[in-house]
Amino acid sequence: MKATMLLADAAQVADGKLYILGGGWSVTGPFPMPSAVAVKVEVDWNEIDSPHHWELFLLDEDGHPVLVDTPEGSQALEVRGDFQVTRPDGLPPGSPVDFSLAVNMGPLPLEPGKRYTWRLTIDGVTDGSWALSFSTRPVPEQ
Repeated sequence: MKATMLLADAAQVADGKLYILGGGWSVTGPFPMPSAVAVKVEVDWNEIDSPHHWELFLLDEDGHPVLVDTPEGSQALEVRGDFQVTRPDGLPPGSPVDFSLAVNMGPLPLEPGKRYTWRLTIDGVTDGSWALSFSTRPVPEQ
């Protein structure tokens, strides 16, 4: 599989296509802002019609999971789901099939002046290119 990822202000999937608002940034903040991760996955021909599981994790600059407070206590910031694609009629043999994914986040309580990375795994596998790193601006001095 191949995945292409993009940070955005917001994203959605409609009719299998990604619609991205304010996409392509790598610096945000310093104060919490809504954000989204847009992902286009090319599912290999031999993996079509099989179930797949994806997970998206937010890591800090040391590679540790980012923790957020929840009613159940401190939890790692992660999102996951399942997908399965089918072969469209008339698709030439060997062609990949696209799967689009949009993960929207409310304002995240991230520390200013730090570096973060969203890491994607599909079926427990990741690739060096399946990561989106970004920085938060430091708080301006008064």
